[in-house]
Amino acid sequence: MLQQILEFSTNHPFLVVAFLALSGLILFTEFRNLSQKFITLGPSAAISIINKSNTMLLDVREVSEIKAGMLNDAIHIPLSGIGKRLAELDKYKDDSVLVYCRSGSRSGSVCRTLSGRGFEKVYNLAGGIMAWEDAHLPVSTKRKK
Repeated sequence: MLQQILEFSTNHPFLVVAFLALSGLILFTEFRNLSQKFITLGPSAAISIINKSNTMLLDVREVSEIKAGMLNDAIHIPLSGIGKRLAELDKYKDDSVLVYCRSGSRSGSVCRTLSGRGFEKVYNLAGGIMAWEDAHLPVSTKRKK
């Protein structure tokens, strides 16, 4: 059996490398998902969280992106300035925190940061504000600092 594996590996090195690379990628992705301490949810589930608990909404888009609107009562801290303003968020450690950006990618990195800082109820809005708007949910043009 071992002889056959070695022979196959010698005859098909590209297949073996591709298999190992894909296996590594799958393991990395699964490990990352298992170690993730926040929950990613869609707009309808986000509404449920907002309605059921004291939820702080955190918009991490850049200033130029929020002109079209943001979620009602959201606090805006751009991703580029989040490191300097993390201490401001500590008062929300016991609350639910829903983080969003334009598409859900940048907010995921902020969710990881908050989780690492001891926040236990952290949620990432899947698809960001684009998914929120696609679901025909309201946005506000009033900005909360």
